[in-house]
Amino acid sequence: MAYQYILTEVKDRIGLITLNQPDKMNALGEAVELEITDVLRKWEKGKDVKVVILKANGKVFCSGHDRLEVRDGTPSSIRNLFQTSYNMMSCMRQVRMPIIAQVHGIAMAGGCHLVAGCDLVVAAENGAKFGMTGMKIGYNCSTPTVAVSRAVGQKKCLEMLLTGNLYSAQEAREMGLVNRVVPDEQLEQATFAWAKEIAKGSRIVLGISKQVFYAQSEMTEDQAYHYAKEMMAIGALLPDAQEGFSAGIEKREPNFPEE
Repeated sequence: MAYQYILTEVKDRIGLITLNQPDKMNALGEAVELEITDVLRKWEKGKDVKVVILKANGKVFCSGHDRLEVRDGTPSSIRNLFQTSYNMMSCMRQVRMPIIAQVHGIAMAGGCHLVAGCDLVVAAENGAKFGMTGMKIGYNCSTPTVAVSRAVGQKKCLEMLLTGNLYSAQEAREMGLVNRVVPDEQLEQATFAWAKEIAKGSRIVLGISKQVFYAQSEMTEDQAYHYAKEMMAIGALLPDAQEGFSAGIEKREPNFPEE
């Protein structure tokens, strides 16, 4: 599939997805969401990508959903748009590769949702801003609350939702939406270095770690412990775990197979 709205590249087993509509402030429409979903599914089926970085060209990271598509749509087309958005967010959660958002500018409304849907977030200290801004235009940010509330908690999410305000990178880190804040000029280098660090791990175990984390987070504590116990038992039998145990005992670096 040839992509019209995103750029893709694989470097050192890091998959790079770049939102590439700076003239539209990287607004999310049905077409771009289909492209993001397609490339993630393609990388999931292959073995070349262990970690994904999601970034953007232009001054704005993502301005949310395309207002023209929403304003001029029919109830059916708008429902299809947000079904496509749901499919993309579900895909981001399901694929085995950890996804890191590299946020250099404003991420608002659906853009904030996109960031919250990533597994990890690195933000530029001065340029990055985050907010569910629908209230400013008389439109409730319903879908962003799903991922954002799970990142920052109910009270903070409601504050963001009801005010529509933008928050700095440091404020977003303090509320739990962002993992790391770095100087703007170091953003790309720092994000890629973190991705390479994570990519040193076993591709199979990276995928299991991500899937187990999200699965247990939706369970009661007792259910989560029973599930985690079983996954620990299964995981210990994997060749990568056996190699890791042996490497630790033999005081050497593990040599995971190139899956």
